[in-house]
Amino acid sequence: MRIAINAWFLNQPYTGSGQYLQALLHHLPQIAHATHQALEIVLIAPLGTHYQPSSPVIQLQTVASGAGHLGKLRFEQVSVPSLASKIGADILHIPYWAPPLRSRIPFVVTVHDIIPLMLPEHRGSLLARLYTSLVASATSGANAVITDSHASRLDIQQHLHIPREQIQVIHLAVGAEFSTRRGELDWQVRQKYQLPSNYLLYIGGFHRRKNVHRLLEAWTYCAAPIGEFFPLVIAGKLPTPDGKFFLDYAGMAEQFGIADSVRFLGEFSDAEKPALYRGATGMVFPSSYEGFGLPPLEAMACGVPVITTDKSSLPEVVGSAGYLVSDPSETRKLAAAMIGLTVDQALHSELRAKGLQQAQKFRWEDTTQKTWQVYNSVLLTT
Repeated sequence: MRIAINAWFLNQPYTGSGQYLQALLHHLPQIAHATHQALEIVLIAPLGTHYQPSSPVIQLQTVASGAGHLGKLRFEQVSVPSLASKIGADILHIPYWAPPLRSRIPFVVTVHDIIPLMLPEHRGSLLARLYTSLVASATSGANAVITDSHASRLDIQQHLHIPREQIQVIHLAVGAEFSTRRGELDWQVRQKYQLPSNYLLYIGGFHRRKNVHRLLEAWTYCAAPIGEFFPLVIAGKLPTPDGKFFLDYAGMAEQFGIADSVRFLGEFSDAEKPALYRGATGMVFPSSYEGFGLPPLEAMACGVPVITTDKSSLPEVVGSAGYLVSDPSETRKLAAAMIGLTVDQALHSELRAKGLQQAQKFRWEDTTQKTWQVYNSVLLTT
């Protein structure tokens, strides 16, 4: 089987799409070997992409596509399907929501989420809306659609009008680095960021739908009773406030009078992320919409209890292993969850144990095995 893969995110391992691609590339050769099937993977990437294949069955081909949004569009709509056809690929996989309008060979597209269609505030400029319309129309031409959760499959059915049987739910997973095993890096991270012995952690981006502003509002109820002993650590480079997608979170902390017990950690590396989780007493993720929601899964795999919401795919990922808040705008309930997690040791221990069990259900080997089955199914029916 010769598989061509759109490798736009090959050099972006810090993104969810990049992690997904890297995991597939790691496990696909192993699955092919175990099933005694011949495999060749051709990664089609923009000119200038650097990559050292981890397996002899993987090769990289780069193409010039131009710069900016139009360059990316040309790469996705022209360069990738044209080169995939030219090299005689049996199947083309686009591992993010960017299917071509035309393809001479069967193709599979992974749609992690359809946020621009689900959330009006994320529809963006006219150019962004045109792009969303294009990929939405092109999705119907896919031989199979893979998505990360049953919640996302329902969204795709309703908004893209793709038949249920054409959509395969394949959950994501986390790497082996997300575990309870502590090492020298854990101590180094604690020293580097001057982290306290106990803290509540937020990791997960700063788009408005992530509800960091709600988290700060909730913290106004927590700062006095627990803030001195369990400060709130918000990790990640703060965006420039625009009043629409991104708010002035540091300014809000000052305005609410909670700046003394809120730490804005700033930018951190991917290698440091597991240590940030392991050092935390709990992880808070009050998002209102996720195609999957990797941060809660990463935290659970590190043995950290999770507080999140019951919105979109999050209950599917967390199951009964997390403290689920029904509405992130109900900040008193979110505050109660954070206080409860810090003062109730029995609750903390229970959620930690359940979280570790829940995280074991999500393995990249399973994700890749099911993706391999989709490839074979498409080839059998085309």
